Amino acid sequence: MIRYSIKDLEKLTGIKAHTIRIWEKRYHLIEPERTSTNIRYYSDNDLRKLLNVSILNRNGLKISNIVQMDIREMNERIMEISETSFDHDNQIEQLTLAMIDYDENRFERVLTTSIIKTGFDDTVIKLLYPFFEKIGILWQIGTVCPAQEHFVSNIIRQKLIIAIDGQNTPAGPDARTMLMFLPAGEWHELGLLFYYYLSRKAGLRVIYLGQSVPYEDLIEVKQKRDIHYLFTSMTTPMTRKKYSEYIQQLTDGFNEQHIFITGYQTKEHPVELSAKMSIVESPGNFAEQLKLLNP
Repeated sequence: MIRYSIKDLEKLTGIKAHTIRIWEKRYHLIEPERTSTNIRYYSDNDLRKLLNVSILNRNGLKISNIVQMDIREMNERIMEISETSFDHDNQIEQLTLAMIDYDENRFERVLTTSIIKTGFDDTVIKLLYPFFEKIGILWQIGTVCPAQEHFVSNIIRQKLIIAIDGQNTPAGPDARTMLMFLPAGEWHELGLLFYYYLSRKAGLRVIYLGQSVPYEDLIEVKQKRDIHYLFTSMTTPMTRKKYSEYIQQLTDGFNEQHIFITGYQTKEHPVELSAKMSIVESPGNFAEQLKLLNP
């Protein structure tokens, strides 16, 4: 069983820890367990209930009324809200609930509704990226079960590959080439796939190498093909020294190419970059940078 701290609940539900404690005492909304060393922790059921409460409370229901509802009533009201209003915070919390319960139908329904209403690009940028940001840190510290990560990642990966295949207009003869990869030991591919989609959509020719690519393989590709840009993402925890050394290695090996770097480690280890390197802060930011590339 996964154990959540009150800070985990705060990050996942958006409800302040202080408010959660008040609701515990006043309404007995959830009942934390305690470890043998008397440390409080919460279960999936507690998280599930708080996520439901968060959706209802944010949509105008008073906590005093919510606590009178049973699970069936809560779910019915949430479905009504989903059908009559479209709010990304509600959708993110529904994705989180679907992840906790391994509910593929619910996850698919939320994604499909968003794609129909806002389009594929906005669904990824405004729904999926905030969703992954919300739970990504918890994955790194081991609070969220890896099986839950694999469950949602595989659903989203299928959607991204379909979208990439849909960009079937061949790059023109003068199109510039982007080499996209993850460094050795890096396996978080979903973000890279969406940036692949954006690059193809912008008319670039893409050589996509995928996960955990040794540096020597990059050099081999460079020797056989004309490469104009590199794109990589660094999410897995690493030391500042290791991060800086890899950045320098890319700079030395690809001093004629422009290099785009994204991922959690770019925020964790801000370092001085060469003029031919750019930090990609978000998909929207990358889309803007693509417009400025030389044809």
